[in-house]
Amino acid sequence: MMFISVSSAETHPEEPVDPIGLFVARPQDGEVTVGGNITFTAKVAGESLLKKPSVKWFKGKWMDLGSKVGKHLQLHDSYDRNTKVYTFEMEIIEANMTFAGGYRCEVSTKDKFDSSNFSLTVNGKVNSFHLFFFFLTEGHDDGAEFNFSSLLKKRGEGKSESQSDVDVWDILRKAPPTEYEKIAFQYGITDLRGMLKRLKRIKKEEKKSTAFLKKLDPAYQVDKGQKIKLMVEVANPDADVKWLKNGQEIQVSGRYIFEAVGNKRILTINHCSLADDAAYECVVGDEKSFTELFVKEPPILITHPLEDQMVMVGERVEFECEVSEEGATVKWEKDGIELTREETFKYRFKKDGKKQYLIINESTKEDSGHYTVKTNGGVSVAELIVQEKKLEVYQSIADLTVKARDQAVFKCEVSDENVKGIWLKNGKEVIPDERIKISHIGRIHKLTIEDVTPEDEADYSFIPQGFAYNLSAKLQFLEPPKIHLDCLGQSPDTIVVVAGNKLRLDVPVSGDPTPTVIWQKVNKLLFESEGRVRVEMHEDHCVFIIEGAEKEDEGVYRVILKNPVGEDKADITVKVIDVPDPPEAPTISNIGEDYCTVQWQPPKYDGGQPVLGYILERKKKKSYRWMRLNFDLLKELTYEAKRMIEGVVYEMRIYAVNSIGMSRPSPASQPFMPIAPPSEPTHFTVEDVSDSTVSLKWRPPERIGAGGLDGYMVEYCKDGCNSIKQNASVWKNNVLLQYANTVLVATEWIPALPGLTERTSALVKDLVTGDKLYFRIKAVNLAGESAAATIKEPVTVQEILQRPKFWLPRHLRQTLVKKVGETINIVIPFQGKPRPKITWLKDGQTLDSKDVGIRNSSTDTILFIRKAELHHSGAYEVTLQIENMSDKVAITIQIIDKPGPPQNIKLVDVWGFNAALEWSPPQDDGNAQILGYTIQKADKKTMEWYTVFDHYRRTNCIVSDLIMGNDYFFRIFSENLCGLSETAATTKNPAHIQKTGTTYKPPCYKEHDFSEAPKFTHPLVNRSVIAGYNTTLSCAVRGIPKPKIFWFKNKMDLSGDAKYRMFSKQGVLTLEIRKPTPFDGGIYTCKAVNECGEAEIECRLDVRAKYLFINTNVCSITLSAQTQKKLQK
Repeated sequence: MMFISVSSAETHPEEPVDPIGLFVARPQDGEVTVGGNITFTAKVAGESLLKKPSVKWFKGKWMDLGSKVGKHLQLHDSYDRNTKVYTFEMEIIEANMTFAGGYRCEVSTKDKFDSSNFSLTVNGKVNSFHLFFFFLTEGHDDGAEFNFSSLLKKRGEGKSESQSDVDVWDILRKAPPTEYEKIAFQYGITDLRGMLKRLKRIKKEEKKSTAFLKKLDPAYQVDKGQKIKLMVEVANPDADVKWLKNGQEIQVSGRYIFEAVGNKRILTINHCSLADDAAYECVVGDEKSFTELFVKEPPILITHPLEDQMVMVGERVEFECEVSEEGATVKWEKDGIELTREETFKYRFKKDGKKQYLIINESTKEDSGHYTVKTNGGVSVAELIVQEKKLEVYQSIADLTVKARDQAVFKCEVSDENVKGIWLKNGKEVIPDERIKISHIGRIHKLTIEDVTPEDEADYSFIPQGFAYNLSAKLQFLEPPKIHLDCLGQSPDTIVVVAGNKLRLDVPVSGDPTPTVIWQKVNKLLFESEGRVRVEMHEDHCVFIIEGAEKEDEGVYRVILKNPVGEDKADITVKVIDVPDPPEAPTISNIGEDYCTVQWQPPKYDGGQPVLGYILERKKKKSYRWMRLNFDLLKELTYEAKRMIEGVVYEMRIYAVNSIGMSRPSPASQPFMPIAPPSEPTHFTVEDVSDSTVSLKWRPPERIGAGGLDGYMVEYCKDGCNSIKQNASVWKNNVLLQYANTVLVATEWIPALPGLTERTSALVKDLVTGDKLYFRIKAVNLAGESAAATIKEPVTVQEILQRPKFWLPRHLRQTLVKKVGETINIVIPFQGKPRPKITWLKDGQTLDSKDVGIRNSSTDTILFIRKAELHHSGAYEVTLQIENMSDKVAITIQIIDKPGPPQNIKLVDVWGFNAALEWSPPQDDGNAQILGYTIQKADKKTMEWYTVFDHYRRTNCIVSDLIMGNDYFFRIFSENLCGLSETAATTKNPAHIQKTGTTYKPPCYKEHDFSEAPKFTHPLVNRSVIAGYNTTLSCAVRGIPKPKIFWFKNKMDLSGDAKYRMFSKQGVLTLEIRKPTPFDGGIYTCKAVNECGEAEIECRLDVRAKYLFINTNVCSITLSAQTQKKLQK
């Protein structure tokens, strides 16, 4: 017994939900052997269905299998609450050949419908027809011999039951001619003509042939579209053969190819077609060799099977099937008996393309049975049922709606009181018991169910026996609605959910018909089936879902159930707890060098749970990384943070923690920097005092710190407003200065400057003359003020008389030399109080303020000339006077310029290679001493000037090394501290250097003999090359006069051979051999000859063949010992 389960889940483990229909998994085609079992499975998605769907199974177009439930057919169904999928199964038990055909599964709900078609194939026992069909479908090599007996043996290896070999030839020999066509169809013979010809030829005795060593086989078979080779062996290898097809000679073409290989003659036929199915002959002289070629077509398959039919007597019956080839030959049978042409008056056969029809115009009761259509590639069976009369239904069963514990009665009335039937519940036969009664009185059939329960709700059907009727009705059970609420051990009316989590509340409900579920919150209906807060409805329960619970989701929710029988309701309280709100930004106080105090307030909302503590974090302002400062929760609202780096800007933030978790971080605190105030300024002294001002100066503190220095604060107080405390060792808010054991305390300190000053000096103005004042200074940064630096003794605001005196700089104590156009800026510091009177004179005269600028201050005087001129030279005197006291100082300024050119230049004398020049100093020396002269010469032809002397101090010179025959001009520049004069003095006439009468006598030299005998400077090199590629031999030679070159091969001159080309370039000799062969190998010699002698050099050239083929069966060759060694390498 074999059991097969067929469903789409076998091939698709995770079948997607049908996007259009109701099926999740559709029943698939199946195959079973006779006597085996098979199950077809269909799955329907029930998530969106309010009630169980109705499913019907059909065979063919309309035969309802619900009436066929019994020994060979069972229907099952089940429901999976987890996946919400209905599973329906049809089980066929002990299948037989009549069960094969097409089936259909239909599923319907209140407003949807879907169907799925599938087929069942029933395989019977293997017979001779199937054995030969296996041969037709198996693949064979091209040109395989058409041997039926051997092919039948191959099929026998795969049989499930042992079968004796069938010899088709023996059957044909014994059968009468009238049975040939039947045997050919039974065993799948496609060309009966060829078989008969071959059968006839087999009976002839073959004579021994002298022209053929091997003849053609009696027959060949090839698949359509493939190629085949027909081969013979002839006695004479040089014999010519002819190939004939049906007596006509075959010509060479793309499809017919002739080959001759030794004694073999081959005919190749490409792309065989039915036209190639013929008799072929090979003719050699007077002898012939015959064969038959059979072109096999593919088997005919049934692509669409027959379908079962049920008709009334006299109605027209039409069986239809579809095959794989148009116009194919099929065989029709009824209950195993072939429908022949003699019965054409009753049965009509029709072909329409690939479709085959069997038509019965007027059916009778005897036409009932199983009809079979057969091809050489398949079988299809269908059942025909012919009924004598119709059964009328006077009253059909009606749908019922009952309540619990009530009675349900299904009743129907048919026209024939003798007709029996069966009652089905959801496709299964109803078995009577104490609660369920079945009665048949006359034409009335009843099904009575007492004390109805929810399990009785189903589809009920009455099927009259022997008739294709199916009377169906539904039993609907009514049940009051009921809410089955379970809060999993918590209080029955309160559900606590953490904010952000998903709340899913499954509320089981019951009631029939399915009750209407209504959810409310504060009289607001919740209808949404999508969104964050939604309600999902199911058949036996409803689901209340809150995605990501929030604070506003708290409240009382009411669920109400209603149906026509009654109503039920329940209240559910939802409480949402969350992490606390983030605290406000912390405040920072008491900032020190590496510490600070952090303070914060509790969060406004604790999340519904008490705050357990706080977590503090800090980070550098320019960083993104927060560092946790405590690992144990802080219970207090203050914390002293330590171990910070001075000068780095930090931020702080706070987390609040309750039993749910940690809040979001608070906003960051204001940025702060742990710093300490700087130390006090150093070297605080009074620099100057006048009647209303005091000038102070100091140096920066020794320790400034990371906070930098914002500035200095200068204050003063009058003498008498302070007191001295002895033995004080600390300073507080009003402490100014501490030194030794004495502290100066003041009550009224007045800011000396508005705000802070960044400079290390200050001028305190608007003071009262005669006041005695104390001064102090503090350094200030972000951390605050430093300790104060204070002047120990009071300062009297009164100017002090000071004698005037110049502090003349060293470089001004000698003559100041400047060039014309330069800037003159003379600064002369002085002292004297009160402020002295300053007077400038030049050569005893007052200076012109438009030409010279004078600027005076309390400490120095400045003489400024923007652009110096020659007239600015002279002696300057500056006087400093206070009342009857004075001081003077003198400064000499010399302005210089470039000198003019020399005067009265003369060419005094010219002799040999020399010329004598004289000149006088320039008229304008540029207000500076003439340091020398620069003398230059120029050839009259080029007029390019070249310096002969520079820094020459005399006013005459002799220019030597002049070239004879040339004319020269001379020019002279004067030079002082400013440089060369802008122009030069030039001679008017050139100096001509005459030539002398000396003649040149060249020396007499003996001529050198350069002749040389030929000599090779680079030898020839032995070479081994491959035949067919140009090659060259090269060497180098020298000799005077140029030698003649001769090339030899094995002592033979190569000059007249066109295969060789000879080159000579710059002493390099080259011999080119064009496409050498092995015969070009040998000894090559190069010979060079001139009148002084001769020289020669030689080398060996080996030429290797590209390939070397040696056929030991054809010939033998003898190789030299040297060649054998090379071949071995």
